[in-house]
Amino acid sequence: MLTTRYVSGSPNWLDLGTPDIAGAETFYRDLFGWTFVPAGPEAGGYGMFQLDGKTAAAGMPVPPEQGPPAWNVYFQSPDADATATAVRSGGGQVVHGPMDIWDLGRMAYLGDPSGATFGIWQPGRNKGLDLIGAEGALCWTELYTPDENAALAFYTGVFDWGTTSMPYPDGSGAYTMVHPASAGAEAMFAGLVPLASDPAETTPHWLPYFAVSDCDATAARAASGGGTIHTSPVDLQGIGRFARLTDPSGARFAIIQGEPQDS
Repeated sequence: MLTTRYVSGSPNWLDLGTPDIAGAETFYRDLFGWTFVPAGPEAGGYGMFQLDGKTAAAGMPVPPEQGPPAWNVYFQSPDADATATAVRSGGGQVVHGPMDIWDLGRMAYLGDPSGATFGIWQPGRNKGLDLIGAEGALCWTELYTPDENAALAFYTGVFDWGTTSMPYPDGSGAYTMVHPASAGAEAMFAGLVPLASDPAETTPHWLPYFAVSDCDATAARAASGGGTIHTSPVDLQGIGRFARLTDPSGARFAIIQGEPQDS
């Protein structure tokens, strides 16, 4: 599971690029209770989405000509430059960076061979998100990819991930999950989803999941706030209830209501 005990190869940051940061502030405040706190005039509009003073995500204004609205997942790297080199060697691309963000850390924005984009964060003074797994915070990620085997080869080569698989209840195959090899299967943080399994999804991408206490009510609130429900709330046996959504600008994300665990 995702925690704030960050290790190399695990997600440690998340930000939203949107053409309407003010609209995003309103939407996510109503959805998750987030407060947007600007990082200052020198940060170009970048700021933190916070819950009770703890950073759950970040956001920034991105003009349409610079790219579509999207949530960006970042993975921890002990050496951003070496990771960027490994991405190139594996057939991916370096979109931006690596570059220092003052003394907070060093980042790069990258793409895998299929075109799915992601970031890396080499911690400096900023070690990562303050809040993980709690209601209204990041709790899981998925990679929608046209070739699961090729994706695994790329990412394990770059981040040294281990894998675990879980059969689908209907017997149609297995869900492949990844974790830092150094941390073991208990540190799983992502699953791989074949892009062809959903005709509505045509672009490879990383999808963040946020924890909620009531999936149906949260999905309805997203729709009433100008978002779109792409997968209506549905039960996952032994896991919980989830829905896939987009915000009013079109950035994809998912929500999940976990099943109660036996004490």
